[in-house]
Amino acid sequence: MGKPEGMADDQHRIDLTFDAADEYRPEPPTPPEVPAWKDGSLRIGIYTSIAGDISRALETAHTLGANALQIFSSSPRMWVRGVSRISDADASHFRERRKQLALGPLVIHDNYLINLASADPVLRTRSVQAFHQEIVRAVSLGADYLVAHPGSSDEGKMEQGIAAIAQGLKQAARGLKLGDLRILFENTAGQGNSIGSRFEELRAISAHAPILPMGVCIDTAHLFASGWDLRTSEGLNDTLQALDRTVGLGRVAIVHMNDSKTPLGSRIDRHEHIGKGKIGLEAFGRILNHPLLAGRAFIAETPIDKPGDDRKMSRPSGGWLDGRWLRPDRQGASSACGKNRFRKAK
Repeated sequence: MGKPEGMADDQHRIDLTFDAADEYRPEPPTPPEVPAWKDGSLRIGIYTSIAGDISRALETAHTLGANALQIFSSSPRMWVRGVSRISDADASHFRERRKQLALGPLVIHDNYLINLASADPVLRTRSVQAFHQEIVRAVSLGADYLVAHPGSSDEGKMEQGIAAIAQGLKQAARGLKLGDLRILFENTAGQGNSIGSRFEELRAISAHAPILPMGVCIDTAHLFASGWDLRTSEGLNDTLQALDRTVGLGRVAIVHMNDSKTPLGSRIDRHEHIGKGKIGLEAFGRILNHPLLAGRAFIAETPIDKPGDDRKMSRPSGGWLDGRWLRPDRQGASSACGKNRFRKAK
């Protein structure tokens, strides 16, 4: 027997209710993995060679007791013909081995011949192409920083040179995904028409290319040669305060720890083994422990004139991988890096 039209069947009626908890919500993005080397420890490293096998640089740094390192990704004093890339297999092995050793940061220094400030069209084109390849190799190796010398301008054309650097950098990075890579411009000694001996010049480069991830690398030998007296506590404080007023210490990620063969204000770039140059060992102890430089990585680029010179850097006689350089309140940070860190080389 049918029911009158329009009457609901109570047995089949469904009451719909809204519960906010049932609303779709996308899964939160996976937080990026924090590299093992970012453990809050003091990071001290050296330049190591990639000759023969690029991963050998990692083993060398680890064996010497460093927990950070700097390399060149190709020959630093020759133009590379064609495209110079690192094979996927070699790059993958390098990244995995570095992760195992907890080495970091990994700093790559660009080719010394690159001059993004040049007004010469041939040199400028070659420099942009070469820097593009530097970025490609740095990204493939998982580098944290790519350090570059600003370059040299024509006489009396500093402002044009700075603008050219920024434009060349944007051209070199075009089409690339830099990821976590940060480009650091290094201060210079002020020789000839080189750009970057004044902190204001480093700041101006960043101001011309604000969309790129940039920062600053400070070289102690270059500071000293350009007129900043690092030999005293007062001189070091004055230098860091001036750096903070112009560039901002928050933009300084790497400190190149090099003594100087030339005197204060010479404007000549000549590195010397730490403690054997015009700056002196005592000054480097203050630099390494200065509170305004906490959190930076310290990398030595002292000369390797003959086999074994890199090992000298880890000995008390002139090296700096020895923990005696550290104040007691910073010893804990260094010792947390592992049993191989800050030991004397045999």
